[in-house]
Amino acid sequence: MAARLNPLDLYDVRSLLTDEERMVQDTVGRFVDEKVLPIIGDCFDQGRFPKELIPEIASLGLLGATIPEKYGCAGMNGVSYGLICQEMERGDSGLRSFASVQSSLCMYPIYAYGNEEQKMHYLPKMAAGEIIGCFGLTEPHGGSDPANMKTNAKKDGGDWIINGAKMWITNGNIAHIAIVWAQTEDGIQGFIVPTDTKGFTAQEVHKKMSLRASVTSALFFDNVRVPDANRLPNVKGLKGPLGCLNQARYGITWGPIGAAQACLKEVLDYTQERILFGRPLAANQAIQLKLADMARRITSAQLLSLQLGRLKDAGKLEPTQVSLAKWNNVRMALDIARECRDILGGAGITVEHSAIRHALNLESVITYEGTETVHQLVVGRELTGINAF
Repeated sequence: MAARLNPLDLYDVRSLLTDEERMVQDTVGRFVDEKVLPIIGDCFDQGRFPKELIPEIASLGLLGATIPEKYGCAGMNGVSYGLICQEMERGDSGLRSFASVQSSLCMYPIYAYGNEEQKMHYLPKMAAGEIIGCFGLTEPHGGSDPANMKTNAKKDGGDWIINGAKMWITNGNIAHIAIVWAQTEDGIQGFIVPTDTKGFTAQEVHKKMSLRASVTSALFFDNVRVPDANRLPNVKGLKGPLGCLNQARYGITWGPIGAAQACLKEVLDYTQERILFGRPLAANQAIQLKLADMARRITSAQLLSLQLGRLKDAGKLEPTQVSLAKWNNVRMALDIARECRDILGGAGITVEHSAIRHALNLESVITYEGTETVHQLVVGRELTGINAF
């Protein structure tokens, strides 16, 4: 009898990975199994981000993983970074959000838009987890329209004076620096703002029902003075922050695959063991149809993200391709998490199982860094040539 296929990888996508990519996935997977899964349910329940995991995340080379080794980073390819996101979100979206913000939204703009002095000063310490960053783009009134930015920076001699507010900022209250985007007389520009600067305040957002194992903050800037040396000199306009978001969205296409796999694995085990009406729940046609549909959707998402990663590593990645995968894969994972919660019955509403935690987290993931509607409209614009925003 032929061996059964891996239920979490029906198309053997893993065989398409290089030895190095498989090693990255296995290393992060072990970390998640041994260090994250035993505590993450309690962290979610308590509304606590597990800061104690940061040193090991850093030591594994998972922060700024694709940035060259010259800057103290691992110099991995894009597919490896995607696999890091997938495995970390198998643990929890909040943990992947932490690493995604540090890597794609804070280290990447310093690497892509900073000067050599800024890169050498910040990137090695950020890779080591000694400096944590947050990304200040979204504003309370702005949401999906970042061009409607009220935060401003005005030149004052050799300094800049920043005033304004940012909202829904991951890592805000644990960050040492904020990458802040502000309107200037010369367009939108980015600034590295140490969080101990006079006039800077971070206020943590509480009473969240999603991403509870993550730090979310509001940032306030009251005449915050930073030197011109803290300005990112090599970009102006919205293409700066949008370039960062494209990096992060790429990782987000991979992350929810891990969340969906975690939910599917849980219900596969549960439906084999749960006896109803004299037989395992898994023996019901209705259950098998649901499980089969989950496997179909996970497989499609795996192939989408792998091809996206290959395009990225070939230098051929287009933002529309990222939008398609972000839209498809997060919707896939959210639907699967909800369906798994239903299959688990009453037990599914507690954090003893992962489905409700993933479902609640994914309600945020489907909204942040481009809502589902925004990504649909990006694809629509590509197909028609007409901007319907």
